Amino acid sequence: MKEVAPLTEGWKLRHRENLLPAQVPGCVHTDLLTAGLIPDPFLGVNEPDVAWIGQRDWTYLRDLSATETAEAEHERTDLVFDGLDTAATITLDGRELGRTRNMHRRYRFDVTGHHGRLAVKFASAYDEAASVRALTGERPNVYPEPFQYIRKMACGFGWDWGPTLVTAGIWRPVRLERWSTARLADVRPLVTVHGGTGRVEVRVEVERTVRGTARPLAVRATVGDGLAEARGVVEGTHAVLTLEVPGVALWWPRGYGDQPLYDLDIALVEAGPESEERPLDPLDTWHRRIGFRTVQLDRSADRHGTGFTLVVNGERVFARGVNWIPDDVFPSRITPERYRTRLRQTADAGVDLVRIWGGGIYEDDAFYDACDELGLMVWQDFLFACAAYPEEQPLRGEVEAEARDNVVRLMPHPSLVLWNGNNENLWGFCDWDWEPELRGDSWGGGYYLDLLPRIVAELDPTRPYAAGSPWSGSWDHHPNDPAHGTHHSWEVWNRRDYTEYRDSVPRFVSEFGWQAPPAMATLRRALPGERLAPDSPGMLHHQKAEDGNGKLNRGVARHFVLPEDDFDRWHYLTQLVQARAIATGIEHWRSHWPVCAGTVVWQINDCWPVSSWAAIDGDGRLKPLYHELRRVYADRLLTLQPGDGDDALPVLALVNQSAEPWQARVTLRRLRADGTEVAEHLVDATVAARSVHRRTVPQDLAPAPRSTKEFLVADGEELRSVHFSVTDREFAYPVPHYDVAVESRVGPGTGNVEVVVTAHTLVRDLLLQADRLGPDAVCDTGLRTLLPGEQLRLRVTGAAEAGANAVRAALFCVEPA
Repeated sequence: MKEVAPLTEGWKLRHRENLLPAQVPGCVHTDLLTAGLIPDPFLGVNEPDVAWIGQRDWTYLRDLSATETAEAEHERTDLVFDGLDTAATITLDGRELGRTRNMHRRYRFDVTGHHGRLAVKFASAYDEAASVRALTGERPNVYPEPFQYIRKMACGFGWDWGPTLVTAGIWRPVRLERWSTARLADVRPLVTVHGGTGRVEVRVEVERTVRGTARPLAVRATVGDGLAEARGVVEGTHAVLTLEVPGVALWWPRGYGDQPLYDLDIALVEAGPESEERPLDPLDTWHRRIGFRTVQLDRSADRHGTGFTLVVNGERVFARGVNWIPDDVFPSRITPERYRTRLRQTADAGVDLVRIWGGGIYEDDAFYDACDELGLMVWQDFLFACAAYPEEQPLRGEVEAEARDNVVRLMPHPSLVLWNGNNENLWGFCDWDWEPELRGDSWGGGYYLDLLPRIVAELDPTRPYAAGSPWSGSWDHHPNDPAHGTHHSWEVWNRRDYTEYRDSVPRFVSEFGWQAPPAMATLRRALPGERLAPDSPGMLHHQKAEDGNGKLNRGVARHFVLPEDDFDRWHYLTQLVQARAIATGIEHWRSHWPVCAGTVVWQINDCWPVSSWAAIDGDGRLKPLYHELRRVYADRLLTLQPGDGDDALPVLALVNQSAEPWQARVTLRRLRADGTEVAEHLVDATVAARSVHRRTVPQDLAPAPRSTKEFLVADGEELRSVHFSVTDREFAYPVPHYDVAVESRVGPGTGNVEVVVTAHTLVRDLLLQADRLGPDAVCDTGLRTLLPGEQLRLRVTGAAEAGANAVRAALFCVEPA
């Protein structure tokens, strides 16, 4: 039986003349932080002070004893690295074992009988990139850093939301594996289902020792607790087994059904006459959980253009998605518990699809395990983003090996529903002036349109592949044509008002977003001692987007009077506009299902404390956008949409993504700014499952075009939508008046409180910023609009003995201009 010995202890990091304790998995930055030798780059403006780390070579050291690598009980001892970041030379007792140049691959070295000083020397990523660039020539890039010349997490070189912290280190587990005769090198389960019967075709690759070359081997496979079993003979180094599992329960995305998972166990055994009579102790084993489901990507042409609809188990799905970036710029710090917390938050926001963006990493297995259990579909980018990538050696061989490694590693997960070739590079080739600069040189098109789809077709034909995001499906249409395939909507954030999301109905919006600063408690921790202002030194340093604050301010100014010298008000309004912007896009696009078949918000998470497009900030605090996602991604959505044209009547849209018909009863009211009711109408509608019902608001209920004194409200089943004909700065809001009471405390001394807000006027977009009551305080509710006489209950956890005055100081709402 194979033995596995983790090598987590005893590592040292050479720093100048000293040897520092090193954590493995880890990286240089985290080791230097632990040793107190560098400031925390997440705080203040410290980030540039540690830039030198990425420019230097670094060496990790550990002694391997003779007993650790001896041949006493096994023929072979392998040193296995699950991740080396990035360009490394590995030596043992001065003998070179090998060299690596890819953060995203696994490596294995035969160290049988060898012992002594194990050294892993990392070259500067900048030096490695320069050496590759010298071989391949220059390629254009959206950012000034050389990430396209090295197979490393691109966003570690800095992005428009991330710091430039270029890491090095043993970032994933390392171990010794001792084995004899043979081991399982690769296991590829092709999982399908037809007519209620699950089918698992297991393709096995075996590595043999010299003495094991001629020995007969067999592979045993089982699904569940004896649900299906199969046995096959290893021919050379290959074996294929097929298992059929009748009556399987299907794996569904969340909101569509349950997520049953089945244990799949593989055992490699020595074959012989006696093996038919009794099981032998296995030489090696492999275990994963699988799920039975089908997934297709419908890219059919229709009168609207070219579709892009995920179909799971025959059910067409409107994807309620978010983009995911690495949850920490130092990925070795992301624990399975942290993955599960963040993904549970994601699922609780109504999300059913997570796109792993191409400038990050192939995430740890713990990420995909959690998605399997939570019913979160995973769209996995191959790791190319926002640059022209050379297709020559040494990169081409690395790209192929990396893709093969990760397709095989990830394919058992039922949550994985789509492979995607790249982020924005097909678009960039057309629109970002790359072609003239390239002058015929390679740029990555051969990866996305040839190499990667061939690898997926060979290794994982059970899943669809898309060449890129955005991508129209062919060069017959512009890569970012909203009528064809996937679309990235960035003109609105960059240059326009968020209401202009309503100007088009893309077939699938795979990126769109709006910025806002993080929570106040996050800012206070990240910028200690700073007098906060939009343009204070720390705020500017933690704003990485080009003209980011300018875009934030213009977004606010289109709807409100931009506050001067009132950071608290600016902070509230920028977070409010972010939430409104995303809600505007999603409500509009969901109301046009099935023409639009999905929205993927940029982005759910952050990798450090920063002003960004995230719904959950770098300290894990929920921004108002998070609560809006929970509302607009719910199975049932009620929304009032402007009609087409300046004088057109508003439209009531009822979106039902649940499996049951919705017997909806909606009360429509036209109200004056003071809350007086002008007209009321009751709407009864049956909305079929997975469908949308739209109807025009009656003429007598619609406020006059450009009305500054009347608005429309739709209420039904605790859902509310409001429609104003003008911007907030034009509307005649009353001065908001409401009472605040801390009515009860749940559990003495726990810091849990229940806040009651009673409105005496129209109170629009009331928000309790709970973290102002304490850094760990959380409110269960985001933005809410109250009419006169209405009462709202807010449940707050982690608020240490908050009283009414403290709560009132943490409450914000829209005020008259």
